[in-house]
Amino acid sequence: MVFRHMLLAAGLFAACNAEVFFKETFDGSYADRWTVSGKKDDYGEWKHTAGEFYGDAEANKGLQTGQDAKFYAISAPIPKPFGNKGKSIVVSFQLKDTQAIDCGGGYVKIINGDYDAKGFHGETDYWMMFGPDVCGYTKKIHFILNYKGKNLLWKKEPRPVDDRLTHVYTAIVNADGTYEMQIDGEKKESGKLEEDWDFMNPKEIDDAEDKKPSDWADDSMMDDPEDKKPEDWGNEPEQIADPEAEQPEDWDQEDDGQWEAPQIPNPKFQGEWKAKSIPNPAYKGVWAPKKIANPEYEEDAHMYVSKAPVSGVGLDLWQVKAGTIFDNIIISDSIDEVKAFTDETWGKTKDGEKAMSDKKDEEKKKAEDEKKEEDKKDEDKKDEDEDKED
Repeated sequence: MVFRHMLLAAGLFAACNAEVFFKETFDGSYADRWTVSGKKDDYGEWKHTAGEFYGDAEANKGLQTGQDAKFYAISAPIPKPFGNKGKSIVVSFQLKDTQAIDCGGGYVKIINGDYDAKGFHGETDYWMMFGPDVCGYTKKIHFILNYKGKNLLWKKEPRPVDDRLTHVYTAIVNADGTYEMQIDGEKKESGKLEEDWDFMNPKEIDDAEDKKPSDWADDSMMDDPEDKKPEDWGNEPEQIADPEAEQPEDWDQEDDGQWEAPQIPNPKFQGEWKAKSIPNPAYKGVWAPKKIANPEYEEDAHMYVSKAPVSGVGLDLWQVKAGTIFDNIIISDSIDEVKAFTDETWGKTKDGEKAMSDKKDEEKKKAEDEKKEEDKKDEDKKDEDEDKED
């Protein structure tokens, strides 16, 4: 019983110490917090809307890209900039591609260092860039982390959800050097930071002094030494005169010269002889030099740490066809806090959104079918009138 009370107390202590660094639901006051960049004068305009279908007309309002073929840049400050050393950080946001996106970004940037709302742009420093990126056949989720001034690409390229409904994208970076990526609360990828990003030089490298033995057999197959070329091999020419060809009746030998039948492939031609292949008994496999410790490898237990305090959240992207809605962004050191927020937002409206979307799809299909029927009737009547005229 005492042990159970100790566990409960530990859980309550962890919950009480959880921090939410940033939370944005894009309610009616969002413009007080979010600033469109002034770095360029032709950034795309944003709309505050829930789109054509939703589970709750007010709660599902988010920030939507509003103009085709535009760059977008807007950001909001973190109320209290924070460092992430010794902390697990969870970044989560909701995304709806109402336009069935064909080329454009759908990611957020977690800004670090000095925050400049009007100066925010594509080269602004960030600790993390996370979210879908789609263009043609390229459909992947970015999970980029900055380390010592370099933006490191994720070695994995999972695909985002490809529909027009709202989905939740969550990135977790743990202080123990592990990470996880979730979609709609389900784990899709996980692993070690050191293995899935090029934070450091490899622990081991090829030994430059190790040379392949001269008798190493590289080929798994070899010519059969017992297989001999037949004596009559190669007696037939590759081309022969067509035996079915006949000299044309109007052929004039004086004017046209001596008639010759055209050449055709010889069906008896055997080509170049090659001995059959058999497994090579001396084959040792593909040779590779042995591995040795890399003298340039330096362990870094703090590779996950942002070089400067996290200070803002930005949306910096390009879209050919606008319509993506960003909503319900949260940054916390507690996955439980993020899950509770997701349940309270997306969890309560996703079924209603799906039902409304399905209903609109059915109405659209019905209207298209009725139009096809009307067009067919018009075509039939036109044909009937033409028959009468004839």
